[in-house]
Amino acid sequence: MELKTIIEAALLAAGRPLSFAELENLFADNERPEPAEIQSALAELAEDCRGRAVELKQVASGYRLQVREAFSPWISRLFEERPGRYSRAFLETLAIIAYRQPVTRGEIEDIRGVAVSSGIVRTLQERGWIQVVGHKEVPGRPALLATTKQFLDYFNLKSLGELPPLQEFIDDLALQAAPQDQPVTENANTESIE
Repeated sequence: MELKTIIEAALLAAGRPLSFAELENLFADNERPEPAEIQSALAELAEDCRGRAVELKQVASGYRLQVREAFSPWISRLFEERPGRYSRAFLETLAIIAYRQPVTRGEIEDIRGVAVSSGIVRTLQERGWIQVVGHKEVPGRPALLATTKQFLDYFNLKSLGELPPLQEFIDDLALQAAPQDQPVTENANTESIE
């Protein structure tokens, strides 16, 4: 079988990004292709996807096949579940962690000027978007929060260096999360995540 086809099948079957090492481990030691051959097969697969509804995307966790963003208005109708709407506090907290990491809860509160709801931090951790990466060497040893690979994967980023300018990031999140006819507000309603 052709290497490109094997990689495509693995990416389709996995349903998640596969790292380069995982792609290498698809093969027994005696039949494992060289890294350059795998890179070449990935490049060929990406080229094959041009003009198709799917694309090969490299994100922080590896490579995945995904539907192109241009098709999201139609594809989103396949899923009955409505995406949650996020409050301004939720979006601001996520943005501060993404752009200032590692950061403590106290530092987030200093930047925002208000207390950070424990529900917001808990929701971000439950989604796998943030994690505790250590503790600051000050009295009380507050937890240092940073984003995860899942955060990068969700937003189709390979690294934090690909984050857009801060205001653009907040505006994009607000547009994605709120219905088109309602602005994102500081007050969360019953369907929003604090």
